[in-house]
Amino acid sequence: MEPDKESARGLAQVEGYLLWNAEVEEARRRARLFTDALPWLTTAQREDVERVYVADRVEACRETLTRIAGRAVELRGEYTARYDRLRRRCVAVSVLTAGTMGGTCAALALMGR
Repeated sequence: MEPDKESARGLAQVEGYLLWNAEVEEARRRARLFTDALPWLTTAQREDVERVYVADRVEACRETLTRIAGRAVELRGEYTARYDRLRRRCVAVSVLTAGTMGGTCAALALMGR
């Protein structure tokens, strides 16, 4: 693998790691806010509710990210196919235009003799 691509891949992994950790911390923060609204919970109950809340939110985030990543792959394939079709059309029109112009010039040259 090329050094630039390897560096970009490493940076993307670090970014993903940091974003995921930020999401987990946000889940923990929201869990604490949720349990703070339930003052009658014992310490053990509060910890259990926070643990379940964080686990549920993390799983929901994981499912969402998986779905988004899958859709991104689908879109990449769709756009690549569209780009390939457009490129083929452009090349065909260019060849046709060049052929038409060349034929027209040849016809005019023959007519001018």
